[in-house]
Amino acid sequence: MSKRWIGCPIETDYFGEERKSGKQARKIASAKDRSRYKKSDQKQLAKQQRETPVELEHLARGRVVSISSSGFLVAINQEELLCGLRGALKKERTQAKNLVTVGDFVFVEKISDTEGVIAHVEQRHTVLSRAENLSRKKEQLIAANVQQVLITASVVYPPLKPALVDRYIIAAQKGSMEPIVVINKIDLLHSEDGDPSELEQQQQLYEELVKAYRTAGIPVIAVSAQTREGLDTLKQCMKDKTSVFSGQSGSGKSSLINAVAGTTLRTGELVEKTRKGTHTTTSTQLLRLAFGGWCVDTPGIKSFGVWDLDKEEIEHYFPEIFACGHQCRYPDCSHRLEEPCAVKQAVEEGKISLIRYASYLSLMESIEEKHFRR
Repeated sequence: MSKRWIGCPIETDYFGEERKSGKQARKIASAKDRSRYKKSDQKQLAKQQRETPVELEHLARGRVVSISSSGFLVAINQEELLCGLRGALKKERTQAKNLVTVGDFVFVEKISDTEGVIAHVEQRHTVLSRAENLSRKKEQLIAANVQQVLITASVVYPPLKPALVDRYIIAAQKGSMEPIVVINKIDLLHSEDGDPSELEQQQQLYEELVKAYRTAGIPVIAVSAQTREGLDTLKQCMKDKTSVFSGQSGSGKSSLINAVAGTTLRTGELVEKTRKGTHTTTSTQLLRLAFGGWCVDTPGIKSFGVWDLDKEEIEHYFPEIFACGHQCRYPDCSHRLEEPCAVKQAVEEGKISLIRYASYLSLMESIEEKHFRR
């Protein structure tokens, strides 16, 4: 039984029940409409927002340097304000889990000497993000307006996770940033306390990854926060640029930042039984470097879903596979089940890294599983 619209008797006699049912139908259709989430419509919305900007003359421009449960810490010249969001920003309907992220340039309305309200967020030049960990239907922004992603991994404790590194590489490239792989704790490869067979296995994996990434045109920096090996190279790479450290928990991101920048970020110990790191960095923060540039420290993660990645795109992020794929018999070869396949043959002959090929397969499978769940 449909609900009866209660209104003025004259209105009921004149309009009948069609007015209420028509309004309800439009409301349902609007809720089901996904067009506002399309890339083209998002670009159109951004264009409209630029054409009708917030009145910025009386607002102060700053940059978000930290986010906590208390709010957004915004640096404006030599002062910092703890800010909330203006109501209009909270009402924006996007696929982003968080509307503001560290590195954003914002315009703030000052409330007092220590507090303010963010009224406008500038368009981002670059952004590092991932699929929100639970639903995978939201984009979680990690950092914005940075030039390079220092993808931090480690050897032995915790061991290298090539698939995780490859996903970070793709996320960096999708966000218009340069990926740089930083492999920490290389001093452990020569430790006398470790299991010799395990150290040999990690050494082989490390050497193969370095070769594969450099073949793909991705810079690799080997470092040790403990012995300071490679820190000068890392420091020179960061000079006068905005970088974001991101990677696996326990890989030593905070230790590297402390060693390079002279900061005192909290660091943690590795869980011996699982050889996994703990989340010592609980919030993302932007740090100014004394030798020039900025650095973003982010919480470590154990898994990483690349946001908005289609199966058709994946091959392009593996240049060695993409180049070899032109030799396949079938133009739409997925390089998995088809025979013959030039890519699989190249893997068997050692021309393409087996580890990189495994990452490619893992991504293809994860995309298929995501669509299957939907």
